[in-house]
Parts: sequence; structure tokens; C-alpha cells
Amino acid sequence: MRLPRALRRAAALPTAAAAITALALTLSACGGSAHPAAAPSQPGTAASVPVTPPTPAPSPSSTVVSLPTGPKTALKLAENTSVGPIYETTLHGAKSGVSGKVWVWLPPQYNDPKYARYGFPVVTMYSGGASSGYNTWTDQQQLPIQAEDVALAKQGKASPFIMIMPIQNFHDDDNRLLDCSDIPGHPKMATWMGEDVPDFARANFRTLTNRDGWGVMGASTGGLCSAKLALQFPQTFSTAVPIDGYFIPDSLYWKGYQAAWKANNPQLMVARSTADVSMLVTAGGAEPYEQGVVQAFVKAARTAPSVHLTYYVLPHADHLTSDFKRLIPMTLEYLTQHLAHPTPA
Repeated sequence: MRLPRALRRAAALPTAAAAITALALTLSACGGSAHPAAAPSQPGTAASVPVTPPTPAPSPSSTVVSLPTGPKTALKLAENTSVGPIYETTLHGAKSGVSGKVWVWLPPQYNDPKYARYGFPVVTMYSGGASSGYNTWTDQQQLPIQAEDVALAKQGKASPFIMIMPIQNFHDDDNRLLDCSDIPGHPKMATWMGEDVPDFARANFRTLTNRDGWGVMGASTGGLCSAKLALQFPQTFSTAVPIDGYFIPDSLYWKGYQAAWKANNPQLMVARSTADVSMLVTAGGAEPYEQGVVQAFVKAARTAPSVHLTYYVLPHADHLTSDFKRLIPMTLEYLTQHLAHPTPA
């Protein structure tokens, strides 16, 4: 997988973004953390994710189950996998006016009669690259997260999650990407991702009403999306997992909209955030530049005590899908530790 645009085209960023990216470079050999529990590792080593016992399943009084509200969306079969079907649809966003493809996987428990009245935690997942018309989290060869979730759930290490996998863009051209944002004059992707996609999930599936049942994750460009959406929509998402992400939006569509760019910049958003959000942020141990970019984000979060970061460096890892795959068990266990479990109505 190609490097994030922010790592390949720093010269094209707005002035403020270039300055922050330069700061990231100076931090590549430094430590630092947002909180003591989130201390970064030294380059090339792994910082342990704190291991805590899974939280008890909340009672209906603390986390209300949201039964499907409708209207029901027509889903078509996209792929039969060894752990159940992946469906797809085109979601026409009522709030954003955006129409885009979304894929859905339901864990086996969802249709098990024993769980007929249970609501399930939801994880929205964004892929690397442009993700125009595809989402690599549906690819069982590259990122078999669904099979891993089933295996870990059998071991009691992971919750069975509803997985929602939307697109991110409508073009592959780097100059026409949307940075998961409502860029003036362009499709309102932040509203589509942060409001219409969750509304779609609530309309069609048994979910958890409380934000503690909702997470967002992504790799590379999807890492930018997951961090940004959690900070922008904390009323919906309580937990985010940016895998080897970057945190400075760099679409050329921002030209002339500096104030809007700043308002949609996770590197700046996290520094002033009051959101109670947990994040696992990762970097590849073979990517010093990437480590610097991630550490700059971790440093910016120091001024936001309500944002709880854990930073992990995957040893000997490059910015490749094959290395993102190695992180799947950790990400699922982290999400399980920080999100509410399936809950009976």
C-alpha cells in the first residue's frame, strides 16, 4: 500500500500543515505521551498495550439497546465468507446529500436465536488509499478481520462486532480526495461518515444507543478518518483506532479555506478537544518518518486530558497492508476493552 499523501507530498500542504509536519520530523527520535499510560516506545520496539480484564456486559439500564428504526435498506450480497456474508448497499445520506457504497458484516451471534434481543457494538472501518468504490476491510485475503473477530470471540477475547465499511472518496486522483471532511463546495463527507452512516446502522440493525457501543478505526488514510471522526463526533464515537495514520488533511480542495482546514485538522483538533475519547494509535517500527508523524499527534494530545491515548510501535513493520494485518488481534482486543459488550434489551 502506498504511503499516506501527507508523507509523500508535504510540500503541497498549506503553510501551517507544513510546519506541523516539520515538527513531526523533529520528534521522530523523541519520546513523549499524552498520558503516562500512553508512553511511546523507542523506535523499533513495542510499547505494551495495557491489558485489562474485559469489562462486564452492561445492564440494559446503563446501555439501552436500539432496535432497528427503519426504513429498512435493501442490502445485496457482496461476498460469502467462511464466517458469514458481507452485504453492500448504496447509502443515500439524508443529512449530507452524499450517496456512496457501504459494506456490512454481521457476526454469527447476530442471527443466533439466543441473541435475538441483543444489541451489538458497532465499529465503522475505513481503509487506506483513496478507497473510491472499495474498502479493503472487506478483503479476506488482505485484512481478514471478520474471521479474526469470530476466532477471538470464541476465546472470550473479543466482542462480536457489527462492522460497517464505507467508501471515503469518489475519485482515485490525489488532488480530488475529500479528507473525510465537509470541504466547502464539495460533498459533505464528514456529515455522511459521522451522521448518515451511524443513522443507517441504527435504522437497520440492533445496536447500542450509548456512545460506549460505537467505535471507529482505519489504516493509513483511514487512520486520518478514524481520529478525525472520533474528535468531531464524540456524541457518537467513544473509541478510535488509527493504524499507521497521519493527522493533517492535505486535499488541494482546501485552497482558499484555511479556517475550515484548521477546524478539520485532527492535529489541531486533538489539542483543544474536550471529548472523552480513547485511542490506540500505531506506527511501523521500520518507518521512522511515520513514527515522527504519529508522535507529533500524541504530543499535541497532551493538552487534552480527556483524550486517552495508547501508542504502539509494531516491530519491524512497514507501511503495508500485510503489516496492518498483524495488528488485527490487538485492535479487536482494544476495542473490546473500551466498548460496551453485546447487551440484552
